[in-house]
Amino acid sequence: MDERTRKEIKRRRTFAIISHPDAGKTTLTEKLLLYGGAIQSAGSVKGKQSDKHAVSDWMELEKQRGISVTSSVMQFCYNDYCINILDTPGHQDFSEDTYRTLMAADSAVMVIDAAKGIEPQTRKLFHVCAKRGIPIFTFINKLDREARDPFDLLDELEREFGIGTYPMNWPISCGVTFKGVYDRRARAIHTFDNFHGGRNRLNVIECDVTDTQKLDELIGENLREELCEQIELLDGASFDFDVEAISRGKLSPVYFGSALNNFGVEDFLEGFLEMTSAPLSRASDVGTVSPFDDGFSAFVFKIQANMNKAHRDRIAFLRIVSGKFERGKEYFHVQGKRPIKLSQPQQMMAQEREGVEEAFAGDIIGVFDPGIFSIGDTVCAKESKVTFEGIPTFAPEHFAMVEQIDSMKRKQFAKGMDQIAKEGAIRIFFEPDGGFERVVVGVIGVLQYDVLKFRMESEYGVKYLHSALPFQFIQRIANEDINIATLNLASDTKVVRDVFGRYYLLFTGQWSIKWAIDNNPALVLEDFDRI
Repeated sequence: MDERTRKEIKRRRTFAIISHPDAGKTTLTEKLLLYGGAIQSAGSVKGKQSDKHAVSDWMELEKQRGISVTSSVMQFCYNDYCINILDTPGHQDFSEDTYRTLMAADSAVMVIDAAKGIEPQTRKLFHVCAKRGIPIFTFINKLDREARDPFDLLDELEREFGIGTYPMNWPISCGVTFKGVYDRRARAIHTFDNFHGGRNRLNVIECDVTDTQKLDELIGENLREELCEQIELLDGASFDFDVEAISRGKLSPVYFGSALNNFGVEDFLEGFLEMTSAPLSRASDVGTVSPFDDGFSAFVFKIQANMNKAHRDRIAFLRIVSGKFERGKEYFHVQGKRPIKLSQPQQMMAQEREGVEEAFAGDIIGVFDPGIFSIGDTVCAKESKVTFEGIPTFAPEHFAMVEQIDSMKRKQFAKGMDQIAKEGAIRIFFEPDGGFERVVVGVIGVLQYDVLKFRMESEYGVKYLHSALPFQFIQRIANEDINIATLNLASDTKVVRDVFGRYYLLFTGQWSIKWAIDNNPALVLEDFDRI
């Protein structure tokens, strides 16, 4: 590997931002982009008083609802770093998209609402991070509002997640009396300005907690006494700062701030870049693949159709694991078992695109997908032929029958269902001998039905009838040679197939599953889930 490629890989930082809805994740993302110069002004996430919207929320439905429903990829440079941010949906109904995105990240930034603490979705996402052992950085947000006691928040983090915490700074009150934070390492006060909205540095005043007179002038006697007591307690009882423990995901650096007011964001970014690592190695069927291995390799973690109405295309998102990507060079699609040239390679700023001639380990690139890629597929140098660890999949929990209304739009209905099915987030199933006139839709959360309806209408011009189905469980038929027509099944069991031709059974309860197993000795079932 040449020195330039090695240097480019070392400056890459790729991380996902995760949170419960409304914790301020998208706001923090935009403020990070502001500091990197990638955007000139942050949008209004809700968009009620402005035509601006969060830059990472590119789907029209996201702008209407004020929530993120699909992950976004954004790249920008800050100082000498090249940063890839993966902004993820916070709502649990879109959790599978978030889980897959986490597979492409080398670290995670967890945003927590200071008034609410850990919420259910935050808990689930953390456990996915912990399973991978990736570093987790915590930003406790909204200190400009009334908040819980910071010691209680830290205790909850440690108790719920079983990791240590190290506060990099400490809040001086909250809400209307919020004065700023005390930087423990720099031994300085960062004063809070409610009207700070630009990219200028905040007012940083060097001041040790032992300098009583200066502290009294800055924050007042009462808050000074409270701060001194809290810092003394922290210094005596908190975990020691340990970079190695951070890299293993055993210690989470904690920052307090207010993303909406740009307070603490730049300090967080600089501290994060100092502590997080260059791209990590990945497990594969041929052993560990290092980012500094000569051969190019990457895996598909997301597929998205119609990101831009002007293009009307499908984009496969690849996380580059090793080496260097070069435009026009021939690579190998392992699952397709054939050479391939990655067409129209581009890097993203949400839905905005820019063509690239080269990219490096740690980068995320989008390539045109003519329908050959699936989630988890590997593309690599022809001599490598490596397969990476599997991407998580989760069983649908809700099912519905969807039937087309206008027979004149049969082709649009079929195309839409086929493309959305291959993205993998919403499951589309067909009756064994049926066509595309009606399909069974399986989702993790019911909000995904709204996404499907919106996309089919806006992207394919199709309306349909929707009716809920009573099924609660799905199992895959593992032995592909079995004759589906001869299966002896209960009346409340349904056979379906997916877009790849695999067969499944839908059940209303455990009793139906037992019936299928007991009355079909040759039948082999396996769980849908894979994580």
